Amino acid sequence: MSHSFEIPLLPLQAVLFPGGALPLRIFEQRYMAMATACIKEALPFGICLIAAGSEVGQPAEPHVIGTLARIADWDMTQLGILQVDVRGEQRFRILSRHIEPSGLIRADVAIVAAEVAHKFPPHCARLVPLLRAVIADLGERAPPQPHCYYDPDWVGYRWCEVLPISLVARQKLLELEDGVSRLEIILRFLEQKDLMK
Repeated sequence: MSHSFEIPLLPLQAVLFPGGALPLRIFEQRYMAMATACIKEALPFGICLIAAGSEVGQPAEPHVIGTLARIADWDMTQLGILQVDVRGEQRFRILSRHIEPSGLIRADVAIVAAEVAHKFPPHCARLVPLLRAVIADLGERAPPQPHCYYDPDWVGYRWCEVLPISLVARQKLLELEDGVSRLEIILRFLEQKDLMK
């Protein structure tokens, strides 16, 4: 079991994947203070899909598995609204959490061990050229570099971001321990939609 550490949490109606990017508009005071501290000290925070509740107001209940987020860029073109671009790092599991008087959730978390490096499964290789085409079409919305088409985990996470699936389905794919299983699920989905030639 990896050691635990404390991070602030930002529960969202979104799923951030390792290696992914997410633009955020931050305006609530608790999250403005959190983001400012993370920028000043170059610290990550946690993004979790909301299991119950909403993004604004009372603290929401987060799913147990989330992704560390690090602020890559920020701007404040409008007073009181912080625009940040975050990058997804490792997945984590919430061990315990508490709510500060401001309403900010802080949690003790442990990193979910990175999936064991493995070669790209030959039966899933067809996913790579199609993903290349999808990412090329995204233009400015393409995932951040480096693009690791040789890495089955990276390819799986990028498919999870672009597939037209529910947030709950994205969360289940995030939680999967095995990257090959994730690719196989994605391949079956695309085949059922008759998108694999």
